[in-house]
Amino acid sequence: MVNIKIKKLHKDAIIPKYQTSGASGFDFHSTQNIILHPGVTLLIKTGLSFEIPNGYELQVRPRSGMSLKTKMRVANSPGSVDSDFRGEVCIIVENIEPYFNGDKQGSYIIINKGDRIAQGVICPVFQATFEEVDELGETDRGTGGFGSTDDNE
Repeated sequence: MVNIKIKKLHKDAIIPKYQTSGASGFDFHSTQNIILHPGVTLLIKTGLSFEIPNGYELQVRPRSGMSLKTKMRVANSPGSVDSDFRGEVCIIVENIEPYFNGDKQGSYIIINKGDRIAQGVICPVFQATFEEVDELGETDRGTGGFGSTDDNE
């Protein structure tokens, strides 16, 4: 168990909690009423800042139910909140519903204050030591990428 200190920056901020004993993620809630129009990307405030211990990060991820039921997506998923960041955690969301000109318009998404908009997961992180070399070790795959492991036989 990792102890995470949380500071409320807004009176309507909701301190997160795990919904079940086996949950890996906890929900972030909006502190704003927002209309997310088609094709638009917005920053939604959670009203919270965190003190994440060294060696960990807070990952911001989409909620599966939200992704299934709407066209709202967490834009930089997973987003990383570093252990030395003390500002407000905000969620970058986008409405991927296309916007049409003329007589048809895409659907907008209404986000109400208190709505669950994303989830957070506390994850361990490791910092690497980088060493410049002239050659790298060889593998069967080599430099193949972008579908190079597909079975095309």
